[in-house]
Amino acid sequence: MEKRNVGSAFVLGAFLFLGLAVLGWQAGKAAVEVKLFERSVTVKGLSEREYPADVVIWPIQYTDAGNDLQALYASLDDSARRIREFLAGQGLDDSEVTVSPPVITDKSAQQYGGGPRAEFRYAAQQSVTVYSQQVEKVRGMMKRLSDLGRQGIVFSGGNFDTQPEYQFTRLNAVKPEMIEESTTKAREVARKFAADSASRLGKIRRASQGQFSISPRDRNNPHIKKVRVVSTVEYYLSD
Repeated sequence: MEKRNVGSAFVLGAFLFLGLAVLGWQAGKAAVEVKLFERSVTVKGLSEREYPADVVIWPIQYTDAGNDLQALYASLDDSARRIREFLAGQGLDDSEVTVSPPVITDKSAQQYGGGPRAEFRYAAQQSVTVYSQQVEKVRGMMKRLSDLGRQGIVFSGGNFDTQPEYQFTRLNAVKPEMIEESTTKAREVARKFAADSASRLGKIRRASQGQFSISPRDRNNPHIKKVRVVSTVEYYLSD
């Protein structure tokens, strides 16, 4: 009886040992697989393209001065009329042109001390703004604005708020192709890295799309836009 119990205990111990050994081997194998699974490489892919702007905003700012306020308003209205006629004659629709209210400064109300009196009491400033999708046509008009200057209209320029603004509004139309291109370039870099490290490139572990940026190509060509996006992709590696 005692021998039978000893034999049963031996068999049970053998099974327990075998079970623990198998469990240990499986756990070790899983740990190795997990460790291999954690091997990865993170790469970036760039897509950069140039597109012409599709909207132009052109503020045409002009000034006038005088001592008769009523006559000054009439002069401003006449200048606005001539500018609108000029733009219409160049092919712009009236809906693409807006006229802002004039800004009048009374210099006598701002004068302090006993300094010399200004020649003109009132100084005025007004803007006619073009908002158009006919970018190249408007750019041509800018070169002919001096024709109006010869008629006596005094234009003010050089300030930030008088510079033409160019916009690119078709970003959603070009996004899919650029994202595809940046992702493809990222995969090319990852493949090269895997080949150099004697590894195989696996699936994507995680990916993030960078923010799109739109900027002028250079300071002399603000109507040409540079669109840029960088995609960051992490790939698994295996032997």
